[in-house]
Amino acid sequence: MALLAEYSSQELLQAELQLWHQSLGFFKSVALAVALDLRVADAVHRLGGAATLPQILAEAGVSPCRLRDLRRVMRALTVSGIFSVHRPGEAPPAAEHARHDDAAVYKLTAASRLLVRDKSSTAGVGGQLPPFLTVQLLLGPCRESPVSRGMRAWFRQKEDHHHQQQQQPAGAGLSPFALAYGGQTVWERAERDAGRFRFDDAMASDTAFLMPIVLRECGEVFRGLASLVDVAGGLGGATAAVAAAFPDLKCTVLDLPQVVAKAPSGADVRYVAGDMFESIPPANAVFLKWILHDWGDNECVKILKNCKQAIPPRDAGGKVIIIDMVVGSGPSDVKHVETQVLFDLLIMNINGVERDEQEWKKIFVEAGFEDYKIIPVLGVRSIIELYP
Repeated sequence: MALLAEYSSQELLQAELQLWHQSLGFFKSVALAVALDLRVADAVHRLGGAATLPQILAEAGVSPCRLRDLRRVMRALTVSGIFSVHRPGEAPPAAEHARHDDAAVYKLTAASRLLVRDKSSTAGVGGQLPPFLTVQLLLGPCRESPVSRGMRAWFRQKEDHHHQQQQQPAGAGLSPFALAYGGQTVWERAERDAGRFRFDDAMASDTAFLMPIVLRECGEVFRGLASLVDVAGGLGGATAAVAAAFPDLKCTVLDLPQVVAKAPSGADVRYVAGDMFESIPPANAVFLKWILHDWGDNECVKILKNCKQAIPPRDAGGKVIIIDMVVGSGPSDVKHVETQVLFDLLIMNINGVERDEQEWKKIFVEAGFEDYKIIPVLGVRSIIELYP
C-alpha cells in the first residue's frame, strides 16, 4: 500500500468508485434480464403505461414477498433511464435516484416500450418481430451466467403465506447465490473453494485499503474509548489498525470458533470465539465493518439488540460504530448513485440489503436505539455512529 501514499483519501476513494462502477456494470444487464424475464414492461403496458410496484407484481404474477426486491431492481433501471418513476405530488420527472415507495408510479420510456412483447405496441418499429428479441440476444452471455440464472429463478419462487405477509424475503430461504451454486451460501463456498473464490482475501484487502482512510478522515469516532469489540472481525485486520492508532484502547475481535482458530498470535488484539446472534462481549463501543448489509432486517435487529446489551448508556460513552453503505448519501452524481444501487443488486444475491437512511432508521428504532449520525466521508460508504 506504500505506492498509494502519494494520493489523498478522496483521490483513492474516487479511484475505488471508478473501479467498482466498471466492475458492477454487469448488474445493469442482470437487472434488465430480470425485467425481461418477469415481463415488467408488458405488465406496465397492460396497466395503461403507468403503475405502482404492487400493481406490477400482481400483473406479472410475482409473489408479493418480492416487493422490496423488485423495487431494488427497478431502482437500478430508473437510474439508467430504462423506466421513469415519480411519486404522487411531485412534478415528474423526480430525481431518478429518489427513495422509492409503494406509491411510486413507474412509467414506460422509449427504451422500455421496446421491451413490450405486444406487437401492436411496436407496430412499424421492427416489422412483425418485436425489438425485444435483439435485446434478449445481446443479453445472452449475461442470462446464461450463474448469477443471472439464480436471480431470475429466485424471483420466480413462490413463498409461503408467512413470508408473503412479511414482504421481506432477505435472509429467508435460499438466496439467489445458493440457487446458482447448488445450495451453498457465499460463506460456505468461500470456505470450501478458497483457492478459486477468494472471498476472505477480498475482504482482508478491502480492510487494508479502507482502514487507513477511516483513521485519517474520521479517526475521532474511536477517540476517548476505553474498549472496543469488532463484531465478525475475521482475523482482526481492522481491529489491529485501530489498536495501532490508539494504543490505550483495549480491542477485541468476536468471530466464529473456526475463524478465531486461525487468528494470528502475539497481536495487540484479543480474540473471542462466539456468535453475534447469541451475545457480544461488553465494551464501550461495538464496531461493525461491512457486516449488517449481509443480513435481512430481522437479523440486523437481533445483532443490534445484542450490541445494545454489550455497551453502556450514551452518557457513559456507549455507541455502535458502523461502516456500511447508505444509499443516497454522499455525492449526487450519476456514477456514485449508480454504483450504490448496482452494489445493492450484488448484495441481493446473498439475501443482503444496501439500505437508504429510512431503511437504516427503521432497524435502529426496532433495535431500541435513540439516535444516530451518518458521516458520508468514505466514497460510496459511510460511517454511522449509533447511540443507545
